[in-house]
Amino acid sequence: MAAALDARGAEVSQTVHPTPAGRWLLAGLPLVFLGVVLVAPVLRLLAEGLGLAGDPLLTGEAASWWLPWQDAHLRWRLGWSLTQAAVTSVLALLLGLPLAWVLARLEFAGRALTLRLLMLPFVVPTLVAALGVLALWGPRGWLGEPLLRAGIDLSETPWLLLYGNLFFNLCLVVRAGVEALEQVSAQQVAAARSLGASPWRAFWRVEWPAIGPWLASALCLVFLYCFAGFGLALVLGGQRYATVEVELYTLVAHELALGQASVLAVWSLLLTALVAMAYAVLQRRLAAPVRPQPLPRRRPAGVRERLAVLLCLGVLLLVCVAPLLAIVGQAALALAGGAAAVLLEAEALQALGNTLRFTGLALVLATALGLAHALGVHALDRQAVRQGRSGQGAGALLWRAAVYLPFIVSPVTVAFGLLLLYPGWTASLGLLLAAYALLAYPFVAQALAAALDRLPASYAQAAATLGARPGRVLWRVTLPLVAPALRRGMAFAAATALGEFAVTLFLSRPEWTTLTTLIYQRLGRPGEANLDAAMVLACLLMALALLAFVLIEGPDRNAADRRHA
Repeated sequence: MAAALDARGAEVSQTVHPTPAGRWLLAGLPLVFLGVVLVAPVLRLLAEGLGLAGDPLLTGEAASWWLPWQDAHLRWRLGWSLTQAAVTSVLALLLGLPLAWVLARLEFAGRALTLRLLMLPFVVPTLVAALGVLALWGPRGWLGEPLLRAGIDLSETPWLLLYGNLFFNLCLVVRAGVEALEQVSAQQVAAARSLGASPWRAFWRVEWPAIGPWLASALCLVFLYCFAGFGLALVLGGQRYATVEVELYTLVAHELALGQASVLAVWSLLLTALVAMAYAVLQRRLAAPVRPQPLPRRRPAGVRERLAVLLCLGVLLLVCVAPLLAIVGQAALALAGGAAAVLLEAEALQALGNTLRFTGLALVLATALGLAHALGVHALDRQAVRQGRSGQGAGALLWRAAVYLPFIVSPVTVAFGLLLLYPGWTASLGLLLAAYALLAYPFVAQALAAALDRLPASYAQAAATLGARPGRVLWRVTLPLVAPALRRGMAFAAATALGEFAVTLFLSRPEWTTLTTLIYQRLGRPGEANLDAAMVLACLLMALALLAFVLIEGPDRNAADRRHA
């Protein structure tokens, strides 16, 4: 009887878990994709920047390794890129920490909706956000025009870019702060208060040490997103406040100075790699599964706390919602003035069709890659557990870390590397869709991997004992249980593909114009009519991104959702 049970257990194990070849095939397909579309182009770029590869595309002498620090123009670009990322990180912390405290500690009407709306900047395409900032603070903006009449021209200052950075990244710090404050032990805070500590002292001595690593991790992401940002800096930075990414685009697309661009891209990669390493160290420190009893939320007591709630909502409205309302208002005025005709123009219809076509194809590829990546990691984890190893296996750790690579390398660097490595495929649809999928599939893989980690193994084992084969277990048991997470990942992936801008500028043909590139072309043409047309197209793109997110995500509501981002 024991032998029969052992044999049946082995059979169930083989039914539930893929064979070794199946495990490595699942995990290996996304890794091969990353190697071909990301790692190999980056290595080619590094080789060019370090002078290790002779490229017939490059003209003139190879650029000096220290060129970005020797040339005053490039040195300014690097310095400003670092400065604006650091300033945005500081501003996001100063604003985000009080907002997170209010949302984590106080219970008030509209709190759940506020947390939900914090996802809006994660869904809105970068170019739409840039137009929203112009609609609010630009020379013709709701707030910018009165200021201009008063003699204050914000377009000549770095404010537009810094505000755009805050629009995208403040919510990241707030969400991280809320999650961190929910990890603070209520018993430790109560003990500090019972020993006579004031609320302020209890915060600095108990809460701050607990939430500091969470906030530092979020600020690393903020710094990376700001330093490697392209769309916002291209539209809002102008000539004076353009960043390294914009300079790379200028060197490649307009000056054909590929040698200088390669060296500058290498330095950009090195700087972002240092921040990414700090982020990885912090994430490893935060990986402890212990979850203490959090402090219960309470109703606002007194005028001070009620005022804090109003200020919290006001700041979030001004920074995270006002640009979207401004662009809707400007688009409505433009439509009333006759700009609706732009929606029926041939180039607009072609751009809309290309956007939907590229997004749909990229979403299919990104979903398949994300499924394979997450299922492969899950299978390797289960294999490590069955073999008696504590924690995750080395293979699973490698594959988990690999999914973050597209977040570390900027889209401009990816596109430039693809140009250098595959010059013959530059104008091919396959390469463009691969670049789209590269930037989108990590959202699917991350969301699905987290859901699979929480899924009890007993469900699949129960199905297997009833005779279900691995494919049937996956289709009838596993996928329905993780469907909400899969939909969330697909929603973020669809929003990313809809708003992709950098790789489209580098890799597409003129007839492959998308809504993002058409909006940028309209901004570059003189006249108010073109600006109105850009506002209408940006509002259309924003509506498409929000609609795709709502339709794909479905009715699931999870306050712990995150970007990136």
